[in-house]
Amino acid sequence: MRPARAVLQIFLAVTALAWLFPIVWALVNSFRDYEFTAQHGYLSFGGFTLENYRRAWVEGELPGYFVNSLIITVPSVLLILFLSSCAAFVLTHYSRRFNLVMLAVFLAANLLPVQALLVPLFRMANAVPLPYWISESGAVYDSHIGVVLVHTAFQMGFCTFVLSNFMKALPPSLIEAARVDGASVFQQYWRVVLPLCRPSLAALATLLVTWIYNDLFWALALLSSGDKLPITTALQNLQSSFFVDYNLLSAGSVLIALPTLIVFFVLQRHFVAGLTLGASKG
Repeated sequence: MRPARAVLQIFLAVTALAWLFPIVWALVNSFRDYEFTAQHGYLSFGGFTLENYRRAWVEGELPGYFVNSLIITVPSVLLILFLSSCAAFVLTHYSRRFNLVMLAVFLAANLLPVQALLVPLFRMANAVPLPYWISESGAVYDSHIGVVLVHTAFQMGFCTFVLSNFMKALPPSLIEAARVDGASVFQQYWRVVLPLCRPSLAALATLLVTWIYNDLFWALALLSSGDKLPITTALQNLQSSFFVDYNLLSAGSVLIALPTLIVFFVLQRHFVAGLTLGASKG
């Protein structure tokens, strides 16, 4: 092995260890008793227990927060993927003159910092009415619908950009054959193009679940009722003003991270295929 190659391998190994150390540290301490670590220190060995996970699940009221995150994440991901794939299909196969301009408009929303749009979106959410059986406030504010719409608006640009680049690589003969067979525009999109986009859709779904599930900013900005907040706010229930059990907090963090890990492992094969698609040509 050449010296440069050896240095690169050592650098990558050290970087990987530095990246994994906080996660492993939190995972190990989530199984340890706080009294034991307070007496013997965190560098000691022993005091292992499952009590932290039971307490985190009960005291953190995690089931209700999980349901709220599910209500926000699943509709947002499905709506983003559907709308962005529709937009990418039209921009790729039908809008020849203005496709570049429209794609730039979609991407422009991703260039703005979300903090700069907080005040106008907050006012808009309070001004747009909703039936009281949907929102107790009578407006988009303090409803899951408002958070879903904000995530959809902000993530559509990136997803449209990715999907349009993928659809450009599809053979035009497929669309032409579908037209000859009498397929409508929606049938061309739904039966021909969309099934071929499964790798890219799975990759985007993995990223979107991670981003939306872990969001805290828009949840705190557009939701005021405690029974509607997502899982990212549940850790506040595991700490008091004067005392923090970091072992209990680590257990809660591990439980909260489990859904995103499950999604990644389930879609891992499609996720890797979507990222490496087009990297080589046969």
